[in-house]
Amino acid sequence: MKKFLIIGITALVVILSLYYTFIYYVPYSDGVRSGELIKISHKGVMIKTWEGEISQGISGAQIFTFSVLDKDKEVIEKLQEYQGRYVKVNYIERFRTFAWLGDTRYFITDVKPEKSPHFRN
Repeated sequence: MKKFLIIGITALVVILSLYYTFIYYVPYSDGVRSGELIKISHKGVMIKTWEGEISQGISGAQIFTFSVLDKDKEVIEKLQEYQGRYVKVNYIERFRTFAWLGDTRYFITDVKPEKSPHFRN
């Protein structure tokens, strides 16, 4: 009986580890989005995550909501610096997410300032 319990627990740990590894390391998609960076915040009660929003429309009707991993300190600093400006972000989309990673499936990997298409120089 003990042997089956140990095998069952080991199998469960292996399955959960494989699931986490798949979710974390295998992206569903990746791409680039641009718009006005309207929000970047460090939120949460028990688990704090970095969350943000980019407005992709003139009226703010199209909002791209994203997360940033804690380990990406440079990206977080750039997002804070570019708050309120037009930016282009590179992102990966995961199949799912976990509470300690972020609220969304979209994770920003790079950010660059861009000229707004709404204002011609």
